[in-house]
Amino acid sequence: MEELNQIMNSFNKKKEDTLKTRFFTTIILIPIVIAILFLLSPEKFGFIVIIVCTLGAWEWTKFIGWKSQKKRIGFAISFTIILLMIQFSFSDITKIINEPIIIYGLWIGLIWWVITIFLTITYPASTFLFNSVIMIILFGFLTIIPFYCGMMTLRTISYHTNTFLGSWWLLYVMLLVWGSDSGAYAFGRTIGYNKLAPKISPNKTWEGLLGGLIISEIISWLFITFAPVYIIPNYLKTISIIVVIMSIFGDLTESMFKRQSNIKDSSNLIPGHGGILDRIDSLTAAIPVFAGLNLLIFNGFSF
Repeated sequence: MEELNQIMNSFNKKKEDTLKTRFFTTIILIPIVIAILFLLSPEKFGFIVIIVCTLGAWEWTKFIGWKSQKKRIGFAISFTIILLMIQFSFSDITKIINEPIIIYGLWIGLIWWVITIFLTITYPASTFLFNSVIMIILFGFLTIIPFYCGMMTLRTISYHTNTFLGSWWLLYVMLLVWGSDSGAYAFGRTIGYNKLAPKISPNKTWEGLLGGLIISEIISWLFITFAPVYIIPNYLKTISIIVVIMSIFGDLTESMFKRQSNIKDSSNLIPGHGGILDRIDSLTAAIPVFAGLNLLIFNGFSF
C-alpha cells in the first residue's frame, strides 16, 4: 500500500511539474506570438512561418517511422526549400491573394481537410493508407503547405490599406481555436460522458465539442464588438463554427497519426507542450479553411 502511495505521489508531482512548465511556457510564448503577428513585415513573417513548418516537417517523420536523423533533417530541409521557392516567387508579397500557388494551395487544403473527416470517422478501417510511406509523406505535404499558404494569405489581406488587418484575422483564428480547445477540455472534464472519437482520442466528448462551440461564439462576439475591423456578425459566427469543427478534425488527424505510430508527442521542442505539431495541429486545419472559405468560396474578405 505504501509503495502504491509513493507511486501516486510521484505521478501527481510529475503532473503538477508538467502543468507548471506548460503555464510558464505559455506565458512566454503569448507575447512572442503577438509580436510576430503585429511587428514583423510580411516577408519576415513568412520566414518565421517557414521555420515553424520546417520543424513541423521534421516532427512529421516520426509518423513515417524514420529513426535516421539524416533522413529526418533531409525531409525537413525539402520543405524549407519548397516554401522558400514559393515565397520568393511572389511578385509582391503584400499582394498574394491572386497568386496561383496560393489559390491552388488553399483549394488543396480545403479538399484535404474534407478527406480527413472520412479518414477519422472510418478509423481504424482507414489505416491501410498509413502503411505506405509515400502516403504519409503526401499527407505531410497536404497538411503543411496549405498551412503556409493560409498563414500568408491572412497576414497580407488588404495590407496596403491596413497593415494590421491580417494580423487581427490571424490573432482571431488563433484565439478561436485555442479558446474553443480550452472550452472543450473544461466542459469535457466536468460534464463529458459521450465519447466523440474513442478509437482515436478517448478523452474527447460530444459535451466537450458543444462547450468548445459555445466558447467560440463568445470569442466571436468579443471580436465583433472590440476588434478594429469591419465584420458582418452573423457571417463571422457561421464561418467560425465551421472553422472550429474543422480544427477538431485537425487535432483528431494528428492524434490518429500518433496513435498509428504509437507515439505520445510529436517531439519535446516546446517544454510542457510537446512538439510544434502538438501546438498547431488544430491550426493546420483552421488556418487554410478560414482563408480558403473567405477567399475562394465566399468572395474574399469583403465582409
